[in-house]
Amino acid sequence: MDHTSALEHINKACQAMSAELVRMHPAVQFLEGQGTKDDFYRALHELTRQVEAVKKLARKAGQPS
Repeated sequence: MDHTSALEHINKACQAMSAELVRMHPAVQFLEGQGTKDDFYRALHELTRQVEAVKKLARKAGQPS
């Protein structure tokens, strides 16, 4: 695997993770307990932030030096 294909792989994985996070979000409302819901929303938010950070790194790595 070369640099370009590695970045493509990372970008595709990030897209898939982002899509799954979006799909999970609506299910949280059906969980029992507001504290549990709040914990899930916080965790999903943090996961989203981290996926976005990886996407940003991939964009930066794809730019010419």
